[in-house]
Amino acid sequence: MMQSSHSPSALLPNFRTSLPSFPSSPSTFLILHTLPTSTSPSSASRVRTIHVLDSSFNPPTRAHLRIALSALQSTNNASKPQRLLLLLATQNADKAPKPAAFEQRVAMMTILAQDILDQYNSSNSAKSQDSSADEEPLAVDIGVTKHPYFHNKAISIDESDHYSSPSSTTGKQLQPQQVHLLGFDSLIRLLDTKYYPPTHTLDPLSDLFDKHRVRVTRRTEDGDKYGTVEEQDSVWEALAKGER
Repeated sequence: MMQSSHSPSALLPNFRTSLPSFPSSPSTFLILHTLPTSTSPSSASRVRTIHVLDSSFNPPTRAHLRIALSALQSTNNASKPQRLLLLLATQNADKAPKPAAFEQRVAMMTILAQDILDQYNSSNSAKSQDSSADEEPLAVDIGVTKHPYFHNKAISIDESDHYSSPSSTTGKQLQPQQVHLLGFDSLIRLLDTKYYPPTHTLDPLSDLFDKHRVRVTRRTEDGDKYGTVEEQDSVWEALAKGER
């Protein structure tokens, strides 16, 4: 069978070219690919909500698929148009960049992006009578960042102006809200003060929580490794009350 020019294997040479030059570039955030490939570049500036699924994608898993679909399917109309960003950090706070090379991971992310689009669109078609005919089609961006920490990633996405739009009243660039999609294990790392020297407090996260949101999915597939459902729920309930 002939491969599409946009298939992951066909895109590998492009990824092998663009990824090595990224670390030495002045950019800290870069979009490598967007699906569907017919997506208009101008559509990024109309986005109200960006769901950011940040992972090592080594490899992408069914859990990544579930986390993304759950977030996309629960977005209300006031928060649309929405978009999904699959984000790979070339520097990770904990994990070494192996065994899969970055270009192979980006290729796998492309497969995941297509799976997400297929299932999201299929789900929307099944309930089309309840949805707006004017809803903008979902697009999935595949990007990389140099930052290993969530708060710096959020700043980098904003400062790139990739999703910005000018205010009709002030002319200032407006940024959509980012919703960072985390598993419970990632929430624990996000709240671990060892990652925020020299003060080792959660103050660096203030801007992230002031401007954007975090959506957390329970981890229950590993027994009680991350605690019971009730124990996991108690962590974000404490956060909501300002107790952490």
